[in-house]
Amino acid sequence: DKSSWNYYPSYQEYLNMMTAFADSFPDICKLHNLGTLNSGREILIVQISDNVGVKENEPSFLYTSSMHGDELSGYVLSLRLIDYLLNNYGDNNKVTHLIDEIDIWINPLANPDGAYYGGNQNVWSAIRYNSNFIDLNRNYPDPEDGPHPDGNPYQQETNIFLGLADTINFNMAANMHSGAEVCNYPWDTWGNLTSDNNWWEYVTKQYADSCQINSSSGYFNDLNNGITNGWDWYEVDGGRQDYMNYFRYCKEFTLELSNDKTPNPNDLPDLWEANYPSLLNYMEQSLFGLRGIVTDSITGNPLKVRVEISGHDIDSSHVYSNLPVGNYHRYLFQGNYNLTFSKLGYHSKTINVSILNNSTHIKNIELVPVNLVSINNISSSNESNLIIDLIGRKNKKGNLIFKYIDNKIQKFITLKK
Repeated sequence: DKSSWNYYPSYQEYLNMMTAFADSFPDICKLHNLGTLNSGREILIVQISDNVGVKENEPSFLYTSSMHGDELSGYVLSLRLIDYLLNNYGDNNKVTHLIDEIDIWINPLANPDGAYYGGNQNVWSAIRYNSNFIDLNRNYPDPEDGPHPDGNPYQQETNIFLGLADTINFNMAANMHSGAEVCNYPWDTWGNLTSDNNWWEYVTKQYADSCQINSSSGYFNDLNNGITNGWDWYEVDGGRQDYMNYFRYCKEFTLELSNDKTPNPNDLPDLWEANYPSLLNYMEQSLFGLRGIVTDSITGNPLKVRVEISGHDIDSSHVYSNLPVGNYHRYLFQGNYNLTFSKLGYHSKTINVSILNNSTHIKNIELVPVNLVSINNISSSNESNLIIDLIGRKNKKGNLIFKYIDNKIQKFITLKK
């Protein structure tokens, strides 16, 4: 119902809505309180997935909005996106696919103290800053300017999101602002382009094009027809976007949703109609590119390994596979790439892959431990052609144990140091 989304909720209404999402759809939605601020207001996030709360072989995706308390288009759009996803699961094929295949996290209000600065009844006295008058989008560790680029201690809100990024290894994200109509992609802090600049141009152009198709003329065409490199627009030091890309290996961009920071509530339904297909498409991009699981070739156990493209990766654009699943997700513009999988104690492995845009390429990788020796021919008077592998490991006493294996027989030989 269009008319039910043309207002900004009170703080209590916001709490009630977030609680109701999880209560009404417990199988696919979980509410997390990331932290309670000194004011008593909470930073809330919902997690949406078919096996919610269970780590699976799927990307983790984050939408977050309104770290600037008076930039509130994304606040209502995020709430409506949660509602749309939950109510269309099982009926709409695209929504069902996204929820089945992605670990989705949505935080509609990252700065409740700024949004409700004038009191919990309404947002009409909202301010950009938090209650300490700190700009939260200058308060993150910066690739160029170090730990405290703004000279301020990390705020409660910042620490909450640093903790979230530590706990959940997000693969893709977008951070919603308003004040312009444009997708702002990395970097903000310096002028060099990311290794994946062509991928960024591709996915942000997809976002902007879809917005233009689904709106009246003149919407979402700021700067380079709705997209911009951050530095080209203006420098930001200590921003969330660069922190997530550089330190958390997560592809995050800054989404500027409307020229009015807090649009007329009656414009919110049109903003939703223009943006929701793009919001879904960007989530779907987290399923594309190169992905797979990395395991130990002997035990089959999942591994956390570095995944790097030689001659391509710069500025921390490599990724890691993550435990407990061992899954990696590398987003790439179409082309041919050599990827090296490496971990201390294992032989590195390099593979060549060809990537197509908007398609998924799965490569599961087994890494061989360095202490594994393969032998073809070991023979003794009684054991000819018996041995397939020889594995050498030290036991607790420091003695080297060799294990001879085949289908018929297992023998252990212990040699003193």
